[in-house]
Amino acid sequence: MEHKNLYNQVAQNKARVLAIGEILWDVFDDSSRLGGAPLNFSVNASRLGHDVILVSALGEDVLGNSALQTIQALGLDVRFVRTTARFPTGIAMVQTSPNGDATFHIHRPAAYDAVQLSEGDLRYLTRWAPGWLYYGTLFSSTDSGLKALRNLIHTLPEMTRFYDVNLRPDSYSPELLLELLDLADVVKLNAAEMEAVRELAGLPSGSIEDFCRAGVALYGWKAVCVTMGALGCAVLSGGSYARAEGCAVEVVDTVGAGDGFAAAFLHGLAQQWQPSEIGAFANRIGAMIASHRGAIPDWNAGQIFDWAG
Repeated sequence: MEHKNLYNQVAQNKARVLAIGEILWDVFDDSSRLGGAPLNFSVNASRLGHDVILVSALGEDVLGNSALQTIQALGLDVRFVRTTARFPTGIAMVQTSPNGDATFHIHRPAAYDAVQLSEGDLRYLTRWAPGWLYYGTLFSSTDSGLKALRNLIHTLPEMTRFYDVNLRPDSYSPELLLELLDLADVVKLNAAEMEAVRELAGLPSGSIEDFCRAGVALYGWKAVCVTMGALGCAVLSGGSYARAEGCAVEVVDTVGAGDGFAAAFLHGLAQQWQPSEIGAFANRIGAMIASHRGAIPDWNAGQIFDWAG
């Protein structure tokens, strides 16, 4: 698919997407920026034309107030972004390498660990009828987070479940990872995470395509994507497999690029594109974000084609 055609299809096949997980401040040596994979994903999915509700929590503190104002300014529905006095607003200490890669030290417990959904909340979400559920590992790594995720899946079993693996040190167990993989219909992970999953799940060694097909056979995934940074990505969807080359870009900051990629991956699946088309589009969104500072740089759908050149 030509780049122009990708751009023209951005607003078609609108999906309703429910995302659950962390909102936190990424604290760098020189600044603090709002982030958290579910928030970053939600903003980018919304910019791609989808209806998104994010379930999370912020502390009753200065960081929480600032975060809520920023999220509202980004145009997201905040009715399920609650506040709590139990824990402070989440933060992650971020260190970046000269090539832009980031490592995280995440402070827990944090406000998002206090997320609870009432019967009224679940009734509202049932009426809203989301077609997709986005979740990750960090939020699910506490008993309360995993309970909330299971509750949503039990209440809304028809949702297509999108698992963005995002492994962080000391934030998961083998048992948790295997359960989250088993719950998923769609999985997105990077090459290092692929190796961790391969080992834990006992999947055979071999090519990326071998991994994807073995995961589909074991777990029944509808689609899986493995990202490889500058080398692009590999996508298996509907039984078809494709590699998509990466986009040449001057990397400024990789934080949030994978989350934007995830939103574009879901978008391509919702449009029922071919794997090669999905990979090319998602690579473009991820690279665009990596070429700017911050996890949620300002962009709109009309800039995708212009940026592509």
